[in-house]
Amino acid sequence: MKTKNQHFSRGQIAKYTHIKAETIRYYETCGLLHSPARSAGGHRIYTEDHAKRLKFIRRCRELGFTVNEIIGLITLSEEPHMRCTRVRDVTATHLVEVKAKIKDLKKMERTLHQMVSQCDETDSPECPIIESLLC
Repeated sequence: MKTKNQHFSRGQIAKYTHIKAETIRYYETCGLLHSPARSAGGHRIYTEDHAKRLKFIRRCRELGFTVNEIIGLITLSEEPHMRCTRVRDVTATHLVEVKAKIKDLKKMERTLHQMVSQCDETDSPECPIIESLLC
């Protein structure tokens, strides 16, 4: 277990947060994670604060938040007089988007199921799936 004053290399923080090193580099590039200080040898020195932010980002990504949505949540969380209602609004908007995606996925599932069942019903040399995809 790391302590508050513990420092991490990129590989160590990747292992600690369960986020790939390349992804951490990407998060720095897109502004989700502040660039860490560097050692005299030029190596990045990550802190527990970086680890905490990375864990927050990972959880947001697991819930499907976009990079821009996460930046918005981070910005809100850093405001001195943050209002939970603003965070709720961002989350509620994201929930609406997730529900729409689920609806679309269910429609895709039904369509694919119908396509598969058409093939189950025939042993013809012409494939009904290919035919329906060509339309």
